[in-house]
Amino acid sequence: MPDLDDEREIMDVKQTRIHDVIQRVGTEFEYRYDFGDDWEHDLLLEAILLPDPDTSYPRCIGGERNGLPEDVGGSGGYENYLAALADPEHEEHEDMLAWRGPFDPEAFLLAGINQQLQEKLHPARMRTVPPPSSTAQSYEWWRAG
Repeated sequence: MPDLDDEREIMDVKQTRIHDVIQRVGTEFEYRYDFGDDWEHDLLLEAILLPDPDTSYPRCIGGERNGLPEDVGGSGGYENYLAALADPEHEEHEDMLAWRGPFDPEAFLLAGINQQLQEKLHPARMRTVPPPSSTAQSYEWWRAG
């Protein structure tokens, strides 16, 4: 729920296009993610680049550190998560490994980020294949890509 005393304009990310919000280099804005964990991000538009016709957009062109695991419990939960992973004697070490597997907070995989962007924002079209015979009861689905 929005804070009624907060004078900033609040927009629903699912109904807002970023180019409608930030149009000039130097524009700053706050992005809040996962209201349960309450992640706040202060963002600054540093540059507007000309699109390359051979490139899919959106795409990430740089960054640092690994993305946080979903539902880690906000900044306090993330600190506890990292402490538990780093210390094999920590009482939650095995549980955290079982939950998410190994995690390197310093890793930054540009290609992986761009692949995730494409999968989330440009999902492959689903196609149906007619059954091989009239007695078949189902269709086969696969991702076209």
